[in-house]
Amino acid sequence: MFQDSNQIYLVVSAIIFSLVAIIHLVRALNNWAFIVGPVSIPNSASWVGFIITAALCLWAVRLITS
Repeated sequence: MFQDSNQIYLVVSAIIFSLVAIIHLVRALNNWAFIVGPVSIPNSASWVGFIITAALCLWAVRLITS
């Protein structure tokens, strides 16, 4: 199934990035508050996080299939 350890790494990376992207998307769509100490993280940070992690996931998937 996997040719070498690089492909295993790419599969694990794609899975992790997809899970993080989904979490960012769910938070952004539901307008959930995220507070770290005295700082409230804006909802727009989750949109940026979603775009970045989704792009990294797609990049890993593209490398797997090439």
